[in-house]
Amino acid sequence: MGERKKRIFDIIQIGRREDFISRAFDIFIVLVILANIAVLFMETFDSLKQYETVFKGIETVTVAIFCVEYFLRIWTAEFLYPGKSKGKAVFQFIFSFDGMVDLLTILPFFFLSGFVVFRMLRVVRIFHLFRINAYYDSFHVITSVLYEKRNQIISSVFIIFVLMMSSSLCMYSAEHEAQPEVFNNAFSGIWWSISTILTVGYGDIYPVTVLGRGMAIVISLLGVGVVAIPTGIISAGFVEQYTQLQNKNRNSGGTKGTVSVMVDASGPFTGKTVQNIENGYHIDVIAFVRNGAVVLPTEEIVIKEGDILLYQLGN
Repeated sequence: MGERKKRIFDIIQIGRREDFISRAFDIFIVLVILANIAVLFMETFDSLKQYETVFKGIETVTVAIFCVEYFLRIWTAEFLYPGKSKGKAVFQFIFSFDGMVDLLTILPFFFLSGFVVFRMLRVVRIFHLFRINAYYDSFHVITSVLYEKRNQIISSVFIIFVLMMSSSLCMYSAEHEAQPEVFNNAFSGIWWSISTILTVGYGDIYPVTVLGRGMAIVISLLGVGVVAIPTGIISAGFVEQYTQLQNKNRNSGGTKGTVSVMVDASGPFTGKTVQNIENGYHIDVIAFVRNGAVVLPTEEIVIKEGDILLYQLGN
């Protein structure tokens, strides 16, 4: 029974390339997710009302599959958190991000089907598509860049927010008397400032005074420059990541002393972050393989059982 349970866990988890059944299950779940979301959107078309019964049937089948998968994940949660008891493992899975996504996929069908806004919560199931691709190099580079440049991105977003609020206040001061019904308070210009700073320019709200139009010209120019800041930060981060990857591949290919080790449950690396491993064992982690995909290490990534760690001895 234990081996069968472990095998089911391996199948419903993200599949390794060499595990055909597990990979087939991943593809099957992706197709079910897409079918569920497609039906959810097609039900909103009045011209397709005659197919409502078909849509309802597809929706019922896909949600039933989600239910089975959810309970299988609860049943095998002890393998997902091997260091915890059965009860604690189940509790941690239920309140984890993946567990909440699975639950939000199911609940609207049974309790909130009459409210479209709640039924749209099932769209969060699309996050499973990201989860399946989470360990591949291209997706990992994106998440690594966003994480490493988070402080700069937050700062640039804060600058945009300050510019938006100040431009709204300035436009209120200049346009309130001329257009009291449009700019009736300091916050009424926020819609205008957002559409202007983000260079959308819907034209439903616009200044009519000379002073207001002069301010709008300056704010528009500032908006173009400010919005370009996070784009430049992220672009520079991509260049740094790919340069780092190329350097590591070049160094690992021609440097002696490169070690490859499989991480097991009782090993010294299990459950530790890359930063702790490098500092504690004086090694340089080049990369590691997880679920058949090469992952670039960041300091906060936790090494798990079954990972293949590739490192070099430090100086």
